[in-house]
Amino acid sequence: MIDLEAKLQREKAAVLKALGHPVRLSIVEILAKKEMCACEIADLFHFDRTTISKHLALLRDLDIIEDRKDGLHIYYSLKMNCLATLLQCIEHVVQGHPISGYHHAPCFCAMRKETQDEDTNTGNRLSKV
Repeated sequence: MIDLEAKLQREKAAVLKALGHPVRLSIVEILAKKEMCACEIADLFHFDRTTISKHLALLRDLDIIEDRKDGLHIYYSLKMNCLATLLQCIEHVVQGHPISGYHHAPCFCAMRKETQDEDTNTGNRLSKV
């Protein structure tokens, strides 16, 4: 049991570490608003496309974002949708706004997975919820 908890903590730390880079954090915030092509994302930064591609790959490998191919283009979207709310909360605190109370909202990522699992069991697969 302790090994499973330690593994879970390492995995959570990996997600938080990925979000600790300003470029990856910006990518997540951008994708929280809309799906974007990799080339569009790369054009927003003053880095070569290879660097942005590596950031995108890391976020994808951690299941923070997801991709889909459409012809020659790869489109990215936020998979871990609850991050948008977390980042808004962090921004609120960083800007010095008072915390009005404890806010608890269900994780939409978990609800999305449950919906996909239910659909998979019935033979259907949702592409987006």
